[in-house]
Amino acid sequence: MNVCLCGGGSQTHIIGACLSQKKHAVTILTRHPDDWDKDYIVYSPKGEIRAGIAGISDNPQDVIPEADIILLTVPGTVNESELVKIKPYIKPGAYVGGIFCSSGFFIEAMKVLPDDVILWGLQRVPFIARVNEYGKSANLLGYKSLLKVAVERTSPDKKEEFRAWIENNFETKTELLKNYLEATVTNSNPLLHTSRLYTMFRDWSDEMREDHNIPFYEEWTEEAAALLIRMDEDLFRLLSVLPVTPGFLSPLLEYYESKDAKSLAAKISSITAFKGILSPMKKVDGGWVPDYASRYFTEDFGHSLRIIYDLARSHGVNTPYIDKVYEWGRGKLEN
Repeated sequence: MNVCLCGGGSQTHIIGACLSQKKHAVTILTRHPDDWDKDYIVYSPKGEIRAGIAGISDNPQDVIPEADIILLTVPGTVNESELVKIKPYIKPGAYVGGIFCSSGFFIEAMKVLPDDVILWGLQRVPFIARVNEYGKSANLLGYKSLLKVAVERTSPDKKEEFRAWIENNFETKTELLKNYLEATVTNSNPLLHTSRLYTMFRDWSDEMREDHNIPFYEEWTEEAAALLIRMDEDLFRLLSVLPVTPGFLSPLLEYYESKDAKSLAAKISSITAFKGILSPMKKVDGGWVPDYASRYFTEDFGHSLRIIYDLARSHGVNTPYIDKVYEWGRGKLEN
């Protein structure tokens, strides 16, 4: 297959290497093509993976027209503009997807792309990954035990065929979701990141400074875990009125094998793949302050949590904890 990855983040580094090892012709659409080596390296728990990229460009005309499968790995804040950019070059019948759909990939794609373009997207990213040296090397820190994919605008047989392609090529058990809502409305980053940010920074004043950048997961607090549980309960009230399959999403306590806020905080703070991940903060005179321009704010509040908030409003569902956290975060984006 000809596969084009749009974006230059950590998931592109990992997926590009893995799919090229499967003998697919992989190309990358990135704003920084000169910074990439076609044979960059990925370090994984299973050993080194050497990429073999067929082409790298900042011009969609160079890489999109021959692509059978296109995957956007860009931040949710630029999904729409990226789709508009590649739209003229997508061939009919191509599969255009999003790496992590809670930030609104399907919603934007259904507005921008014609009906003859098949849409697909993952509920969660397939790898825990970090760029080591941009375009040169990356670290694959962890694998998911299960991927869930939604496919729209094609037949049930084609959906199943594509699910099997994902499972075979990502070497991970993959389930087919009922519809795009099941990939869009999730309790991962939209709740995980925002609950932590709210409890970290809700009382922050302009005069305050931290003497270091706070570890985001390793210092997860019981207060953040308690709020996360309440937001998860809000979300499941919304899911009860949406056209989704009961049980398609696990409550967070079940997902993290925990029983209460204390055990959930302990679980999140102990996850090996999360170690070393810092908070969205920036250094200024006198110390560290929140970085409200970070993707943790612009994407997780501005897109992911906003989608959930808007769905709750439109369906008349009471979500007091989600409302409180979203309205606080929206205020930070507006300042």
